[in-house]
Amino acid sequence: MAEGRLTGLDASFLHLENGGAHMHVAGVMLFDGDPPAYEELVRATEARLHLVPRYRQKLAFVPYGQGRPRWVDDPHLNLRYHIRRTSLPRPGSEHQLRALAGRVFSQPLDRDKPLWEMWLVEGLEPGPDGPRFGVLSKTHHALVDGVSGVDIASVLFDTSPDPPEPAQPPPPWTARPEPSSAQLLGEALLERATVPREAARSVRALVRGPRQVARAAGEAAVGVGAMAWAGMRPPPSSPYNVDIGPHRRFNWVRASLADVKAIKNSLGGTVNDVVLATVAGGLRRHMERRGAEPVGSLRAMVPVSVRSDEERGSLGNRVTAMMAPLPVSEEDPQRRLATIAASMQGIKRSGQAVGAQVLTELSGFAQPTLMAQGSRLVSTKRLFNLVVTNVPGPQFPLYLLGSELRDIFPMVPLAKGQALGIAIMSYNGRMNFGLLGDWDAMGDLDELADDLGASLEELAGAAGVTLGRPTPSPTPEPRQRKHVAT
Repeated sequence: MAEGRLTGLDASFLHLENGGAHMHVAGVMLFDGDPPAYEELVRATEARLHLVPRYRQKLAFVPYGQGRPRWVDDPHLNLRYHIRRTSLPRPGSEHQLRALAGRVFSQPLDRDKPLWEMWLVEGLEPGPDGPRFGVLSKTHHALVDGVSGVDIASVLFDTSPDPPEPAQPPPPWTARPEPSSAQLLGEALLERATVPREAARSVRALVRGPRQVARAAGEAAVGVGAMAWAGMRPPPSSPYNVDIGPHRRFNWVRASLADVKAIKNSLGGTVNDVVLATVAGGLRRHMERRGAEPVGSLRAMVPVSVRSDEERGSLGNRVTAMMAPLPVSEEDPQRRLATIAASMQGIKRSGQAVGAQVLTELSGFAQPTLMAQGSRLVSTKRLFNLVVTNVPGPQFPLYLLGSELRDIFPMVPLAKGQALGIAIMSYNGRMNFGLLGDWDAMGDLDELADDLGASLEELAGAAGVTLGRPTPSPTPEPRQRKHVAT
């Protein structure tokens, strides 16, 4: 395979990006201290860019759709396009920062350039510990999944406020020549002709180790069956499954990882079960607020990382999925958590995640045109109500040019017919929820954030846990004003 060829899963995120759907993952980061000088940030990023070489590359598309795109060096790379600077008007509240994030996340990434952006946000009002600034990060899902994105942040940031100077300067970089259309087509056709060699390797493996292969194949078959059964039972209709446009709202909820673990230790289940129960309780409250009766269970698509320790730091997507119930009809928070914990145990035993991974890997052998059609078919057939992703981040402080990263609020993209996505990320003892909503369908996203906070308090009350209070925004929410960008 040509170096840098997108996998079937990576390419599927390109095919899903149509209409109002943008397939980039993103986040809002808050740092203590005064913002760095813009040129200093550009120089610091340039000095680390060799550690994430994909950030210097763009997509090259095979003519006539005869192969998946591949990554090639961008000969016109300009970091001042990708690293941007903006300032909030006074008072620079978190409400204004969320509004800015919603506008930035509403814009698709330019496929003719490397698929990432970073925004330095100045003018943020001081927090309890003094001045602070923000950074918005945005990367296409074809480039990273949630876990590899965390690894990239760990590479670009420091683990101490005063890191030692690198022993050697970054290696010089010169973009390799871009392949011609004829070269791209020739490579793709050659790869297609050599795919049977991979099948031959599988046959040899079967002869050498039939029992091991048979056992793995049996587990995969059971998993595919479980995944197919989940797909045959469509989820219920909900206020969160409507046509969406290109515009977004963004909000967040602060929580403590220690609080979530204390609830888990008291009531049972896992940390992820507590997260799902919090989401289910929040959606129940939100649906009632809207006058929609919460009946039965909604279905959440929960991405699961299959990235090995050896693959940490590598780019691309190494995820599969499970379909998790969100029992919004259950009024009692403890029973809600117990229902989710029991269901998740059954889903894990069914091998549903294994089945999803098998189907994903098989897509790598599909014709690109068939894969594109399949991706669009999946996007039109509703298999779940919303995505809920929980990414474990580093449990130690990170620094950017000496300033400590205080909070991370992650964002998961919306697919067609999905007006709400919820991403959760733990970092240095915190566990923060990032809420992305369609601008028109989720005009009450702020209320949903309140509902999630109330749901967590409800679970904590059932567990006898006193929640640590997150720091509120220092000023009342002002009327939205236009930001100043450079």
